[in-house]
Amino acid sequence: MALFAIAAAAVAVVLVARGDDGTHVHMLIATALGAGLSVLLAGALMSLMFLSASSGHDEEAAHFEEDRSS
Repeated sequence: MALFAIAAAAVAVVLVARGDDGTHVHMLIATALGAGLSVLLAGALMSLMFLSASSGHDEEAAHFEEDRSS
């Protein structure tokens, strides 16, 4: 996942650098951090979603809502 985040950040930096002649280093750093951390966060949240679904916590919450409304 980290390699994919680095690759996504590199692609984003290349696209930003090619798009404007007056590109500053700070903007490239912010783009790399923003794109890379967004991909890492998405991967972490997706992993937590699959972990939650496979552990049965979702079913317990669903039964809690049914019991509460009855």
